[in-house]
Amino acid sequence: MGLFDTIKGPQILKKSNRAKEQLVAMEELLAAAATHPKVVTALENDITALKSGIFGEEAILFELKHCPMPLFMLHDIYLEHEGLGAQIDFLVVTRKRTFVIECKNLYGNLTVNTQGEFVRSMGTRREGIYSPVTQSQRHLEVLKRLRMDDKGNALTKRLFESAFDVNYKSVVVLANPKTVLNAKFAPKVIREQVIRADGLIEYIRKSNTERDAVDHGEKNMIALAEYYLAKHVEPKVDYLEKYKRLAAEVEGAGVETIDTPPYSDSVDTSQELAKYAPPKCPICGSIMIRRTAGKGANVGKEFWGCPQFPKCRGVLNIRG
Repeated sequence: MGLFDTIKGPQILKKSNRAKEQLVAMEELLAAAATHPKVVTALENDITALKSGIFGEEAILFELKHCPMPLFMLHDIYLEHEGLGAQIDFLVVTRKRTFVIECKNLYGNLTVNTQGEFVRSMGTRREGIYSPVTQSQRHLEVLKRLRMDDKGNALTKRLFESAFDVNYKSVVVLANPKTVLNAKFAPKVIREQVIRADGLIEYIRKSNTERDAVDHGEKNMIALAEYYLAKHVEPKVDYLEKYKRLAAEVEGAGVETIDTPPYSDSVDTSQELAKYAPPKCPICGSIMIRRTAGKGANVGKEFWGCPQFPKCRGVLNIRG
């Protein structure tokens, strides 16, 4: 640090409560009126996974907030470039390097084989998972292209590109302390990028003391952090869209509408035809539409559905 530097420790430039907002929305939906068991199961499983993810990010946040070196931290930042997007858990800007941090709070044991493939084991169950190292590298690529476009000329672009791998590093942090990592046969480049939460600060410190690390100064550190903050795009996400689609599938939404009652030469009395008159929705009062279930346990059966679906889920069965 220089004599007149003013940044003495970690600075949180961007915080995020999106995961907690999502959790509240999901829990409210779960506590609402009874819905299909498949939707309930999906909600319960996703709530458990989301809570786990929040715990993992808070563990990393704790480590970064207690880092003894000057840095800027941006939590949950989304960057876009020409149709490509990067949802970065933590972007950490220091005087020497910028770190893209991917948080993983995995249950079970994790093995990385000689091909760099990730396999998770939970008891007798084994499953391959998408490589978080590859995911983090793709985030770096978006970040690289974004910065390249803002360089003034061909020379500055070439200089930036040649120094990119020195100035930018990606790291995967396993936030669950119970996860057993077996990466002894993994390629070295992967072993060096997968660490535990309690080793994050040492990883940053060690990386910044390597011989090729260049001190860009405090002003450049501040400018770079502010640059990424300005480039952040707040994604518009409907946290409950997944469950709306699932409810539509299991409730038979999106099926063929029958505008007229079934025709029969023998049906000619007003009393007989009256039973086909569209009733009002018991929830919102709209004139209902005659539909045929295309999926689920009632496939092929007709029912009255609210035209305001999915905003209103009023349904009346039609007796044969």
